[in-house]
Amino acid sequence: MTIREIQQRIMELKKEKDICILAHCYQSPEILEVADFTGDSFGLSVSASKVSNQTVIMCGVRFMAETCKILSPDKTVILSNPTAGCPMAEMMDKQTIEAVKELYPDYTVVAYINTTSELKTVCDVCVTSSSALKICRKLDSDKILFIPDCNLGDWIQKQLPEKEFKLLNGGCPTHARMSAEDVKKAKAAHPEALFLVHPECKPEVVELADYVGSTTGIMDFAKQSEAKEFIIGTENSIVTHLQMACPEKCFYPLSKSCICSNMKATTLMDVLHCCEGTGGEEIELDEAVRIGAKRCIDKMIELG
Repeated sequence: MTIREIQQRIMELKKEKDICILAHCYQSPEILEVADFTGDSFGLSVSASKVSNQTVIMCGVRFMAETCKILSPDKTVILSNPTAGCPMAEMMDKQTIEAVKELYPDYTVVAYINTTSELKTVCDVCVTSSSALKICRKLDSDKILFIPDCNLGDWIQKQLPEKEFKLLNGGCPTHARMSAEDVKKAKAAHPEALFLVHPECKPEVVELADYVGSTTGIMDFAKQSEAKEFIIGTENSIVTHLQMACPEKCFYPLSKSCICSNMKATTLMDVLHCCEGTGGEEIELDEAVRIGAKRCIDKMIELG
């Protein structure tokens, strides 16, 4: 089958079986083209909770599918490729953070959305990369234990000097591959380009940026900017998507090694097999875990 034939079959099955397809921005163009919603992880879960479809296919990684199930417990949520995990979400567990909380009992635990559902049950509030600064600023507490991404936590900490942060050694290995030396080389090659970076990158990389923001924030900035050249400091699929969305502009990857193998695990055939009912993995959560994790997410929504 050709890509077009596979896509056509997916569209037919999607309509026939009342399926909603979610695709994270890091997915390939051929998958984005058959999706009902594309974007960042939490935004996709919110969108899925608002549609009438009873079956949702998440083209992303496991914690994203779990978040979708947390918000839509009555829907069948399928992770398109069961092997697609997130190293950052998996590097800290509930038991570890419970032990850390005993050391810092007066700290509010802020969990990045890139965490497991079980870990969220022992955290006070959840955040996304786009909402983290706003929510941390609005917290009544002046003491914050930010997990698991120390790079995102460092970026927020520098903008909130009035608050005390505890950061653990965790983060995204894909974004951590990029270095300040990569930035210097990219700027030397493209001196007129603006450097747009995700806050999951190392502090020395973020400090050199013209814009710091979430994946969708980076894309929106590039689309709206009058500048014509951009160096992109996040997963390289965003370079491809921006090249297609803004053919009159030039986009360059900060590093050719900034590729998330977990996001790339999902293929168009995986999506087809999910629609046929022969692939993927249905996400099931213990109700106590789901409710505990939702409390963390509800607090995020409450704070904006």
